[in-house]
Amino acid sequence: MLIYFSYLFMFYFGMVSFFSIRTHILMMLLMLEFLNLTIIMMIINFMIYFSFDEMIIVYLLIFMVCEAVMGLIMLTLCVRTHGNDYFKSMSLLLC
Repeated sequence: MLIYFSYLFMFYFGMVSFFSIRTHILMMLLMLEFLNLTIIMMIINFMIYFSFDEMIIVYLLIFMVCEAVMGLIMLTLCVRTHGNDYFKSMSLLLC
């Protein structure tokens, strides 16, 4: 039971840091990957505890890799068009 509280603490820490560190897009992408990793660890422990099929973990990892690649592509395109990776220079709402 204690391990689930540590995962919830990790998830909470990831959410707080994702919404508080909004200067660089790369830092936001790293926080999203941290949140995905926390969710994957929670799902793995849930599946081990209840002895479910582990094939869904492969699908979730494939989804995480595709998400990371798309984020890096968007980061590269933003740096090429704007010259930096500051979040304020990309968003029209925060100008």
